[in-house]
Amino acid sequence: MKKTVIIGGGAAGMTAAIASAGAGDSVTLLEHSPQLGKKLLSTGNGRCNLTNRNQDASFYRCPESDFPEKALKQFGYKETLEFFRGLGLFLKEKEGYVYPRSSQASSVRNALLRELERRKVDLKMETDVREIVKYEKGFRVRTSDTSYVSDRVILSCGGMAAPSTGSDGSGYRLAAEMGHRIIEPVPALVQLRSFRTALQKAAGVRADGRISLYIMENGRRAFAGADTGEIQLTDYGISGIPVFQVSRYASKALSENKQVWAEIDFLPEYTSMEEKQKLFQSVRQEKKGYDCLEVLCGLFPEKLALAFLKEADIPFHLPAEQLDENRTEKLCRTVTCFSVPISGTNSFSQAQVTAGGVDVRDVVPESMESRLVQGLYFAGEILDVDGICGGYNLQWAWTSGWLAGKQGRK
Repeated sequence: MKKTVIIGGGAAGMTAAIASAGAGDSVTLLEHSPQLGKKLLSTGNGRCNLTNRNQDASFYRCPESDFPEKALKQFGYKETLEFFRGLGLFLKEKEGYVYPRSSQASSVRNALLRELERRKVDLKMETDVREIVKYEKGFRVRTSDTSYVSDRVILSCGGMAAPSTGSDGSGYRLAAEMGHRIIEPVPALVQLRSFRTALQKAAGVRADGRISLYIMENGRRAFAGADTGEIQLTDYGISGIPVFQVSRYASKALSENKQVWAEIDFLPEYTSMEEKQKLFQSVRQEKKGYDCLEVLCGLFPEKLALAFLKEADIPFHLPAEQLDENRTEKLCRTVTCFSVPISGTNSFSQAQVTAGGVDVRDVVPESMESRLVQGLYFAGEILDVDGICGGYNLQWAWTSGWLAGKQGRK
């Protein structure tokens, strides 16, 4: 019987322990927090969006674009459903998003805990790992008060996002000490900060929009990503799922001291600029007797309408029929290409995931084994792979955890 030590008891670590024990290994799971899967409890606003029927390589962000895809071919959406059904968990789907039937993240965590117990996984809580030593035929994992000898080690320590749940980045040090390169970790699925006065005056507003993110690369504007949905304006900048979806690109660029800005189209349902221009032309021609603020308040929340008019330098109470061609065009550009310079992101404490981590070029995607150290494996957020909102980060946890636990075995 082979001995496996798993460091980190989050979603990926628990999955790796179940897979490894199911393959016949004697498994010890070390977790530095008092409980397993604490971060799992907060996913999906407590409902745990554990995967998504719609799977595509573009939903995962990684410097080696085919790395997540190769892993998901081994253990993907269908295998994940089978895995949880095998644990006795009933599931439900809504528009591709998969949740536990109970709509409670605790149901997912409890199902994993029951299986760990059934598989007789040895759980060691509040255990900090100080060092991993590689020997010719195995490893010695040294903690603050003892050590464990094993044939294999799986690092599933998570990243740095949501540190209150136990994610402190300690796994990066262990990986680096074993010779692995660490891509600088930055917050992802996180709010973006800006000092635009116009935004601050509209704080609290939620409005549909399309955000497009741009980065200055070698003196040229480079498109980074875009998303559409409800955008939240705050006193520090912008938030909402569309902002989260593009935030990792902003984080990466800002860490490299590059200029970053967003453009927000607050009329995303009008698909062409021609349609948008016709709308504003009709405002000028058909809304006689109304002032500009009254007209815009028919389209947007008042605080946002005020911000647009101030940005376009148009008097709030100017009669709509007095808008000339230049002012009409300027107002249209302001509403549909609202520029937001990005000065930073919120911290890891408010981020949902980490972008960056162990360089995947040194990891075998089909098994999660290190290319540098035989018998060393990785799983979950510690790797430089992150997904968009919608269950993709948990899918990565199940996928990488299962492959590391099985270690290439069927």
